[in-house]
Amino acid sequence: MMLPSAIILDAFGTVIEIKHRTNPYKMLLREGARQGRIPTGDDLHTLMTTNCTIAQAADVLSIRISASRREVIQEALDEELDSLEPFSDALEAIEMLSDAGIRIGVCSNLAAPFGAGLKQCFHRVDAFTLSYEIGVMKPHSLIYEVMCASLGVQPGRDWLQGASSVLMIGDSPKCDRDGPRAVGISGFLLDRTKGSAIPDLVHFANMVLAGQQS
Repeated sequence: MMLPSAIILDAFGTVIEIKHRTNPYKMLLREGARQGRIPTGDDLHTLMTTNCTIAQAADVLSIRISASRREVIQEALDEELDSLEPFSDALEAIEMLSDAGIRIGVCSNLAAPFGAGLKQCFHRVDAFTLSYEIGVMKPHSLIYEVMCASLGVQPGRDWLQGASSVLMIGDSPKCDRDGPRAVGISGFLLDRTKGSAIPDLVHFANMVLAGQQS
């Protein structure tokens, strides 16, 4: 039985969660709304693809904030960062898969301040590809291609019984299942609801190691 060369994991909702949400970026956008700035669909893309602090994000979005308000928003962000917590099944699954010789990547859409905390939680991950670092969000094909290059693997080039040698799993059908499949990566959906097909990452790791992912 051949195992996949690499497995790519989504971040938030898949391997890590924010235990205490304060929504600092919503606070920032509300400041702009109070100034007459109309939020647009591009705001999320800008926040997720720009490598900047939250104070710098205000400048990028042309939102004026006082020093005192900036401090309040930064404190809210710090509360979220302090509450980052890996899922226990994620840590166990990564150890299982890594011990089996499978390279592990994390590919995620997220704002820059969350990157350092994410990386500190997962020392056994071989590579991270994050939207704010490369300026592209899932499900754009480039982010998956960069992830595979970082892992030293090629999606869609090495097939075994119809399955790719590169797998991805996450909690978004669009970004973690369908997007990867479009570039030759076998995408799977994690649904932490009781009774779902893949309720946790240990379940998924056992599937992979048993050769049941095709």
